[in-house]
Amino acid sequence: MDQLKLVALDDEDIAIVSAHVQDAVLKTADIRWRPSEHRVVLGLDRFDWTAAHCGSPEFRRCRSALRFERVLSCKCRNLDAGKGELSLLAVAFEQTNPPGGAVRLTFAGGGELRLEVECLEIELADLGPTWVAECPPTHVVDV
Repeated sequence: MDQLKLVALDDEDIAIVSAHVQDAVLKTADIRWRPSEHRVVLGLDRFDWTAAHCGSPEFRRCRSALRFERVLSCKCRNLDAGKGELSLLAVAFEQTNPPGGAVRLTFAGGGELRLEVECLEIELADLGPTWVAECPPTHVVDV
C-alpha cells in the first residue's frame, strides 16, 4: 500500500477524502481540538478500500492523520468518551457562508462531529507502515 496524502479544498476533493476514510476506526482520545491553532486533528486507522476493491489477497489498515484547518468551532453529539472504538462513516461539507461552512463527520451509532470552518482545508496523510486486518468492515442494516 502506497502512502496516501490528499488535500481537500472543495466538494469534489472532500468526497474523495471521505471515500478513503470510510470505516476508519479511532478512539475519542484520538480527536484533538486545538482552538488556539484553529485546528482539529484525528488519528485514525484507515482501511485500504482501494486495495480491497482491486483484488488484494489480504485486507490492510494504516495509521493516518486527518487534519482540519481554519476551524472556528468544534461540537460533538453522541460521542461517548467511554466507548471503546468509533467507526467513521463519512465526511461532508455544507457551505453556509461562502467560502465557510460546516464539516460534518458521521460515525456509526449516530455520533457526529461538526466543525464550523472559515473555508474548506483538509489534509489526509498516512503516517507509517500498514498491517493486515482480519476482515473488511461490515455494517448492520436496520430493516
